[in-house]
Amino acid sequence: MKLFESRFDAAQELATALAKYRGRNSLVLAIPRGAVGMGKLLAEELNGELDVVLVRKLRAPFNPELVVGAIDETGWSYIADHAAQAGADEAYLEGEKRVQLQTLHKRRQQYTPSRSPVDPKGRIVIVVDDGLATGASMIAALHSARERQPQRLICAVPVAAPESLERVRPLADEVVCLVAPEDFYAVGQFYREFPQVEDEEVIALLAHPPQQDSTK
Repeated sequence: MKLFESRFDAAQELATALAKYRGRNSLVLAIPRGAVGMGKLLAEELNGELDVVLVRKLRAPFNPELVVGAIDETGWSYIADHAAQAGADEAYLEGEKRVQLQTLHKRRQQYTPSRSPVDPKGRIVIVVDDGLATGASMIAALHSARERQPQRLICAVPVAAPESLERVRPLADEVVCLVAPEDFYAVGQFYREFPQVEDEEVIALLAHPPQQDSTK
């Protein structure tokens, strides 16, 4: 089983896999919180720009660890096929969406209080996360990015559950995944170090975005 030393080790490998986009004014959209540090490294390596794409998982009733969908900042949502079976009926989902939208609005104010989101229109956009378990967050993130008319939309992850990878593949122009093992259980099992990332770290990373280097 392949193990990444850390998220940054994984981001370095992704940067190598995405090297053809170096110097092409790419926009790296990281899914908070875990992927923001990865996104910064990718943007630096590709001489691109960093921003976040904000999405939230929708949780099953009585089992917040079970994901039944995801929502983006506009209120668009992806609902998984198993949602109803997990007890997430329409009334429950409407309430859960409201809760998660409030969190998204709060995070936008925390993360980028002094500016609007970077416009991806007409640009090469790379959406990065530290892994795909259900794929729900990436589905919402790719939909959010696609709505803003990028020239090319790329999904980039170090590791994914094979079925989740196939679920997101139609939503991107290109999918870059370093490993998709059949014995996938959780994203963290493929990292030696997989610490929790706090809001303060995300805020600091976004306050000091990578500088584009014309020599690269």
